[in-house]
Amino acid sequence: MAKAQKSYHCQSCGAVSSKWSGKCDSCGQWNTLAEEAQQATVPKGLSAGRRGNVIEFSSLKSQGPKNYARLTSGIKELDRVTGGGLVPGSAVLIGGDPGIGKSTLLLQAVCALAHKGERCLYVSGEEAVEQVRMRAQRLGLGDAPVELAAATNVRDILASVKAGGRDARVLVIDSIQTMYIDNIESAPGTVTQVRACTHEIIRAAKCSDMSVIFVGHVTKDGQIAGPRVLEHMVDTVLYFEGDRSHQFRILRAVKNRFGPTDEIGVFEMVQEGLAEVENPSALFLSQRHENVSGSAVLAGLEGTRPVLVEVQALLAPSAMANPRRAVIGWDSNRLAMICAVLESRCGMQLSGNDIFLNIAGGIRVSEPAADLAVAAALVSALQNKPLPADMVFFGEVGLAGEVRQVAQPELRLKEASKLGFKRSILPANKKKEIAVKGISTTPIVHVQDLTGLFAG
Repeated sequence: MAKAQKSYHCQSCGAVSSKWSGKCDSCGQWNTLAEEAQQATVPKGLSAGRRGNVIEFSSLKSQGPKNYARLTSGIKELDRVTGGGLVPGSAVLIGGDPGIGKSTLLLQAVCALAHKGERCLYVSGEEAVEQVRMRAQRLGLGDAPVELAAATNVRDILASVKAGGRDARVLVIDSIQTMYIDNIESAPGTVTQVRACTHEIIRAAKCSDMSVIFVGHVTKDGQIAGPRVLEHMVDTVLYFEGDRSHQFRILRAVKNRFGPTDEIGVFEMVQEGLAEVENPSALFLSQRHENVSGSAVLAGLEGTRPVLVEVQALLAPSAMANPRRAVIGWDSNRLAMICAVLESRCGMQLSGNDIFLNIAGGIRVSEPAADLAVAAALVSALQNKPLPADMVFFGEVGLAGEVRQVAQPELRLKEASKLGFKRSILPANKKKEIAVKGISTTPIVHVQDLTGLFAG
């Protein structure tokens, strides 16, 4: 029998070291290396072990007997983000800040599926069964035939799933950091336990065509805690975003093997739980003040959904040597780039001002198409002149000040026209003219062309 070797695994990033040290060389965290025993590898390679069995390959065109119809929960925003519903045998990982509504959303989803006759299991490692039942009653879901359990031993959970009498369709694990396997000496939540528990549950789920949903804790940086291999093991990774001071919640897909990535679903936190928002653009613009300088409307695109949001900019004279640059909902480095372009290419003086930028409504925008709207808001705030209230902006700004084209301009314009906007500023397209009924277009080639758009 091969002699067991010792290695040390970082509990923060999952890096492996042959000896213990106080600081992890990969992520720089202190006191995160934990000892783990592993079997020694055979030095002569595969030839020293048993011969492998021959596996059978099938054609790509072959049709299996299994029916892989998706499980739709009836919550349209959740089904949209997952690509049309849960795929049988798939593994979904959802992360988010504490109290953002992850458990509430999943409880609503499994209750909706259970009402359709599907066997749904909800296993909580953080709450007692009575606490989960109290939440369900508060949400008006107390009569749903969902099977609840409070357990943390993975072997017990999988044995109970098989002994239920009929096949389970959905299993919720809340959360994966509380689960453990009894033959591993590490504590729950460590890299070793999280990786092993996830592997065992996913393997059982794929063998029985059961969809499993993991709830994952997040770090202070907003990333899912534990090894990054956890996100590689699952099929879909969802992040639940939003400021708890706002009632809006954004469910965003960052990985999806069965659907589009960067898709979002919008929810509103109400007393009865999470309510779907069918028209998020109207919701984000509902409290907009039109005759205020520094306000521009971005016709953005999140996945396949067009979303209109308000970009707010405020400039104030600064007496400090290094003026402040405060950004909420956007990339601060991209704001610094837009400010440099406006100063160097357009001759505007922004360096002596404190600059505050906010994407209203609690949503975070990451696409480059927001550059032009941010530039328009900054110019409007600098000149203290409001932009036209019925105008939207989208386009990427380059370092030379040029305005570059972005994807799906027609889809953005149709959403803006539907909400009553009459004019748009967009990148010039030499190949074809973009026209949408009900909204006029003004193509521009340089960001300096924005200066003639303001009211007198």
